[in-house]
Amino acid sequence: MRRSIGRTGGAVVSSSLNPAAAALAPLDALPPDGLHECEAGIDGETESLILYRAPDGAVRAWLNVCPHAGRRLDFAPGKFLRSKTGELVCAVHGATFELGNGDCVAGPCRGDCLRAVPVHVADGQVWLDAAVPASG
Repeated sequence: MRRSIGRTGGAVVSSSLNPAAAALAPLDALPPDGLHECEAGIDGETESLILYRAPDGAVRAWLNVCPHAGRRLDFAPGKFLRSKTGELVCAVHGATFELGNGDCVAGPCRGDCLRAVPVHVADGQVWLDAAVPASG
């Protein structure tokens, strides 16, 4: 599925530019417990990603797609809803996702999970890992 690139202040990268890895965002663009949207080339398609920096500093990434209806999770490019207890909430149908593992804990796709994208942190950057799986 092709996604529009003409939108955000988020980074636009392609893993095909560097077969080993691609930088997604500077680590300091993700405050602890913060969310950040960026785009990356995955499986030959430009995909919107959600980056999350846990309070302990670990960085996780998922496709910016709700498993319920296949819609983006942000209500505007790079703008995300959070519950009072900190979970990520889909702006369309209210599915609620735990940020430790991407599991849906409430809403229409309860028991499903976000599709994880492998990333790592090095040299002050968040990097897309080279071996991004073709399916979730």
